[in-house]
Amino acid sequence: QVQLVESGGGSVQAGGSLRLSCVASGYTECMYDMTWYRQAQGKDRNFVSSIDTYGDTSYADSVKGRFTTSRDNAKNTVYLQMNNLEPEDSAMYYCKTTCIGVVAVDYWGPGTQVTVSA
Repeated sequence: QVQLVESGGGSVQAGGSLRLSCVASGYTECMYDMTWYRQAQGKDRNFVSSIDTYGDTSYADSVKGRFTTSRDNAKNTVYLQMNNLEPEDSAMYYCKTTCIGVVAVDYWGPGTQVTVSA
């Protein structure tokens, strides 16, 4: 199994920055990609960004040019640098990993709250 814990959330004003971290522990050798999702209150959980073991990244259109995801494999940590934050970015942010074995299994962290005020 894999355990994920996010941190780095908080409250900022529009235009500000935050860096989220997601630390993985447990059977990290099985992990393939690391993905960030967010869920605003009363709304669906949506894809934000992902990074695979080769460092290839992808982003939702709404965050392209403002958010950057990276990973430190030695620390089993993935980061989400969020710049030029907007009130619409306010949400609970979750990281997820997929472990590849006989079957693929998804693991989620508990989330970290980001609040952006106008």
